[in-house]
Amino acid sequence: MTETPSEAGARVGLVLVSHSAQVAESVLRLAVGLSGGGEVAPLRAAGGTPDGGFGTDADAIAAAAEAVDQGRGVLLLPDLGSAVLTVRSLLAEGDELPADTELLDAPFLEGAVAALVTASSGADRSAVAEAAREAYDYRKE
Repeated sequence: MTETPSEAGARVGLVLVSHSAQVAESVLRLAVGLSGGGEVAPLRAAGGTPDGGFGTDADAIAAAAEAVDQGRGVLLLPDLGSAVLTVRSLLAEGDELPADTELLDAPFLEGAVAALVTASSGADRSAVAEAAREAYDYRKE
């Protein structure tokens, strides 16, 4: 299949949505560090509230999704609770996020690493989501 110029080199975008800016940024840095070097897929952290507190900010999530969108889809990986609800609300509104954006149901840390490594390889959105979901099966024993 021939890629159009807009698709050449484009990757699936990822947004880490956390109640804490520090957690989102730390997971982002860890995922990038573990990704093996080279050029990584577009990745942004959207954590905390505008005043630096704990919580989520729909505007920050939408802005991060726009920033990582390269036309191959965007995956939003929330940590828990109201972060999931905020992402679901944005998706339900339908006009706040880029086309082909979806909620990624995966472990926050392990899923972020798996998604970034897979997206950085140029895989499509479905393969990136599947790699992140497989992180539920990682055993530590």
